Amino acid sequence: MCITKEEFRKKCLKKMKKRAANTLYLDAKINKRLQHLLKGCNKQTKILFYNPIKGEVDIRKTLQKVRKKSQVFTPFMVEKSFKMVPYRLPLKRKKFGIFEAGNSLQDLKNIDIAIVPIVGLDNNFQRIGFGKGMYDRFFGRLPKKPFTIFVQRERCQSTKSLCDSYDIKADLLITS
Repeated sequence: MCITKEEFRKKCLKKMKKRAANTLYLDAKINKRLQHLLKGCNKQTKILFYNPIKGEVDIRKTLQKVRKKSQVFTPFMVEKSFKMVPYRLPLKRKKFGIFEAGNSLQDLKNIDIAIVPIVGLDNNFQRIGFGKGMYDRFFGRLPKKPFTIFVQRERCQSTKSLCDSYDIKADLLITS
């Protein structure tokens, strides 16, 4: 039986909801791994973090730690995609319940590292997200692909190729 990307997404979302317990512990493990991985970054390193919504790994502890020594950016939604803006407070709740920093006139084109939440991934290490395609559109506009880290509490990976050619691919996956 052949499973579609949408069916697999639903299966992964169901698995995420079922595993809602121990999120603090699992997120702490992931934050520890992320901090270890990013410890060599310096003031010139540009890192794209996400602001977590319900169900996603809460990486705010790592964001707070890394922003002291690197340039940290977060998504700011624009139409069907987003642009990067410097992480700064206060954050405001926007569309889909996502907290965002204020808009910026900076038009950043390059980042060194991107930390991206996932719902699942296929056998090619390509991202299955929430189905809006925002990260795919954003990455499609970048002149140079950043080192991409997918984060997920519990691995949900297909043994088959489900994604399209434009779906972003991970360099590294961090799970609990």
